[in-house]
Order: sequence, then structure tokens, then C-alpha cells
Amino acid sequence: MFFLQVSASSDVSKLMFIGSVGMITLAVGIIVFVIMHQRKVIRYHIQMKKLEAEKQQIYLNASIRFQEEERQRIAADLHDDAGPLLATARLYLNENLVNQDKPQQLQSIFSAKQILDDAILLIRNISHSLMPPTLKNFGLESATTDLFQKISGSGTINASARFHDYRERLKVEQELLVFRVIQELVNNIIKHSNSAFIHLTQNATTNNLYIRLHHDGKGIVQSEFDKLNHTSSGLGLKNIASRIKVLNGRILFEIDSSQTYYKVTLEIPKESII
Repeated sequence: MFFLQVSASSDVSKLMFIGSVGMITLAVGIIVFVIMHQRKVIRYHIQMKKLEAEKQQIYLNASIRFQEEERQRIAADLHDDAGPLLATARLYLNENLVNQDKPQQLQSIFSAKQILDDAILLIRNISHSLMPPTLKNFGLESATTDLFQKISGSGTINASARFHDYRERLKVEQELLVFRVIQELVNNIIKHSNSAFIHLTQNATTNNLYIRLHHDGKGIVQSEFDKLNHTSSGLGLKNIASRIKVLNGRILFEIDSSQTYYKVTLEIPKESII
């Protein structure tokens, strides 16, 4: 009887020991799993932050390169076009002018005036390329409509733009960024898509402005845009992405379900951050 009691007690102790070891092992396993999972989560967040930092650097570099190209273009226009015009006008108005007879003086002054008028027109065009007067004076709708009328008037492509709800204008700085994005998108479509038509529409909600571009040529979808945006090429697309980021907006490239045309959608918050 005593032997049976001892044996039963020993079995219970063994079971308790095995159970305790199992629970400790399970607890240790859970702790190790949690620690490993936390480490993976931390590594993931670090990697995402690194990717975001690289993306921000790409946008910054694109913006800097774009601004530098704009400066170089303006400098080249002034140096190559305005400079020679002003130098030529100076030739007509040199110190020998006082020694000429009156008809020659009048002819020299008239020629200098014509050259100065050309220089003024050139400088005005350079100024307009920085801030189109239609955009500044009448807003995004008028500037965009004017752009599409000029494109359609060329006869190479059918272009149209329609604004449905633009009673409240964005800030001038926002309008300029949106207009530059539209210009870049339209330029890419004309150059690369072989489209027969481009159609732009505008709509708005309480918080956002939406602009959609449709065309029937070759296009890209969002995955291709994201891929090109992370490569060294495609400066124009990087300029688009950097401007959209400044606007705190979004851009979506997609193809219609009928596979007949491509669509680009801009979503711009009305609440200004610039």
C-alpha cells in the first residue's frame, strides 16, 4: 500500500516536472518569438524610413535639376538672343551718330528702335514662360483652356479642356504648380503616345480638386510610373512627382477597363500648404 502511494506520488511529480518544463519552454518560445517579431518590425520600419528618405532625395534632386535647367535656359536665352540684339542696337547708337547727317541719324535711330523692340519682346516671352500672364491674371482654368486651344489649333491632335467646378481659385503658387504638371503631362502625351485626342476635365469636392487627362495613345499605368520614378531616367516624371508632393496631392496613372484609352488623375487638396 505504501509502495503504491510512493509510486503514484512519483508519477505526479514527474508529470508536474514535465509540465513545468513544457510551460517554461513554451513561455521561452513565445518570448523569443515576440522578440524576433519585434526585431523584424523594427528592421521593416528602418527599411521603410530609408526608402522614404531615398525617395525624398530623388524628389529633391529632380526639383534642383529642374530649377538649374530653368536657370540655364533663361541664361542661354539672354546670352544668345537678347545679348546680340542689344549689342547690335548699341552699334546704331554709337558716338558716330552725332557726326551723321540727319537722314542717316533718323535711319540709325529707327533701326535701333526696331532691334530694341525685338529685345523687349524676347524678354517678355522669357518672363511669360516663367509665369504665363493668362494664368496670373485669369487663373488656372483660362490658362489651361488657352493651352489646349493652341494645341488643337495646330491641327496635329484634337485637344479639349472643360472645367466643371472651379469657382474658388487655388492660390497663385498652387495654380502655377498644377499648370506646370498639366504642361508636362500634355508634352509627354504629344511626344510619346501618338494620340489622336487629349481631353481634360476638372471636378471638385469640398476638400479636393480633381483634374483628369484622357488620351487614346500609348500610356503608362501606376506601377510603371512608380518604377520610372525610382530610376535615374525620366526627369520629366520626377518633376511631376516633386510638384505633386509640394502640393501634398496624389497622381494616378491607369488604363480604362475597355483598354481603349489611358487616364491620369490629379488630386489636389484645396487647403494650401505652400
